[in-house]
Amino acid sequence: MTTIFTGKFAIITNTVSGGILFVIGDVIEQKFEIKKGFQEDFNLDRLKRIGIVGLSGGPPHHVFYKYLDILLPGRTWSTIMKKIILDQVIACPFFNLQFFMGMSWLEGKSFDECWNEFLKKFPTVYLVDWCLWPPCQFINFWLIPSKYRLLYVNSITVLWNVFLSYMKHYDQH
Repeated sequence: MTTIFTGKFAIITNTVSGGILFVIGDVIEQKFEIKKGFQEDFNLDRLKRIGIVGLSGGPPHHVFYKYLDILLPGRTWSTIMKKIILDQVIACPFFNLQFFMGMSWLEGKSFDECWNEFLKKFPTVYLVDWCLWPPCQFINFWLIPSKYRLLYVNSITVLWNVFLSYMKHYDQH
């Protein structure tokens, strides 16, 4: 089991788990939307789109956290705070841009429509991100061995993905 999280398999594991967990988050959100009467049944095209976007985020997540550990080794308070700041000011905007642009593009929207949706929704997403992720990343960088970090992040991402799915689709009902 350990070998799927290390070496040549780590990027595959991280990519596949990212895609699967994005789909799980959207399934949960769609269940809420069905229960509230916003949609009648599961939107399978939406699930495919979010799965593709989740898969596409796996490799850059893998590389980001790998190099973050190389650039900032150790678990001192100072190192952990630097990692959290870099995560918030580099990874968060990049991955949220990738999510909204990717989802919108897969919906067939123009670049301008994709960009405008990102600009509209990102401030709320970024604010919530600052509330959720720094405490989670503190635990991640302090307690979790580096080879399991993306798996840990992906596990929390299920809840995050419910929120992202809501933010992406709340105005499409």
